[in-house]
Amino acid sequence: MPADFPDRYGRDVLSSGPPAHHRRRPAAREVAAARDLVVEEASTGFTGAITRVEKIAGELVVELEDGRGVRRTFPLGPGFMIDGAPVVLRRAVARAQAPVRRRSASGSVYVEAAKARTARASRIWVEGTHDAELVQKVWGHDLRVEGIVVEQLEGADNLAERVREFGPSPGRRLGILVDHLVKGSKESRIAAEVMALPGARGNVRVLGHPYVDVWQAVKPARVGLTAWPHVPKGTDIKVGSLAALGWPHADKADIGLGWKRILATVRSYADVEPTLSGRIEELIDFVTVDPS
Repeated sequence: MPADFPDRYGRDVLSSGPPAHHRRRPAAREVAAARDLVVEEASTGFTGAITRVEKIAGELVVELEDGRGVRRTFPLGPGFMIDGAPVVLRRAVARAQAPVRRRSASGSVYVEAAKARTARASRIWVEGTHDAELVQKVWGHDLRVEGIVVEQLEGADNLAERVREFGPSPGRRLGILVDHLVKGSKESRIAAEVMALPGARGNVRVLGHPYVDVWQAVKPARVGLTAWPHVPKGTDIKVGSLAALGWPHADKADIGLGWKRILATVRSYADVEPTLSGRIEELIDFVTVDPS
């Protein structure tokens, strides 16, 4: 082709190597499969936190748990992504290090061989048996170490009278957890009445969660639901919840067994809604303040 003849088609597309979109993908880096590390399994798109690495049928596998509590296992090695970049998961190598502090169900540092402290005069009150059992399961270690007794009220209707009888003072504080403490509710009016009592200011704290029943403070994913059901007014919320789960709900015995199944799914504070766990932590802090 003459030198002065324009090249209408440009250079030979093969003369300068492969085009940009054929460049090699970045090499996958090796990453230790540490517990709680969030990864994506590339072929399925399943994303979750690493819960463990173990050997099954002679093959190393990694278990992931997603935000809904669903767990799946995959072969350890290549095929994973972190923030969109390919990685190869390798089994973490144990290194000599300081002992890891054991954590209680509430997330606090577990006090080994701790004996229950002599009970303080201060108390935490909750409305019913199920509230007390949930608090004890998650925060029981903290309560034993601090010497705090949790008592149940069997309802909040007579709360003001109970507080008067208790006689709160700087060394005898009351932390009270109330169900369905929302603006305009019966419980909110009761709380206001309590806080107006002589000696209540600074010595009594009434907190609550927005749920009609403490069952709903357990994250619904723990029992296979995306959300707790809306139970029509006039239907017992426990009966309606068990019916939605497809569990027996004919009598008190069924309700008791249903609650035990729900409570058994709670492993730590992470399985409880923050609108409850935050209130419990605040009440524990309140009643463990030593009088100055």
